Amino acid sequence: MNSQDVLFRVPVRVRLQCGLERTFLSVYDALDLLEHEWPLRHGGRYKRAVETCRGALSWLVPSEVAREAFIAACLEAGMPLVQVGPVSKHSTAPKLLQVS
Repeated sequence: MNSQDVLFRVPVRVRLQCGLERTFLSVYDALDLLEHEWPLRHGGRYKRAVETCRGALSWLVPSEVAREAFIAACLEAGMPLVQVGPVSKHSTAPKLLQVS
């Protein structure tokens, strides 16, 4: 984590296209994925996520706006969120959140 980093209030856990799950605690972590490991370097949600993450690191954009933009870009790229929290009695696997 960068010393100038901005933490998310709630971490974002994503299932990457390779099947691995990864948790993002901060704006810097999200921007690093967007700029260096992103599978689709196009799309409106991708561009907005990069812009808002950069803005949040400069304290011009609230971290939660950057978080929401990052989530939207993940869904646009086919990387569902993994809901971490209480697991029901009938399920042992984390739930995936995905936009249709």
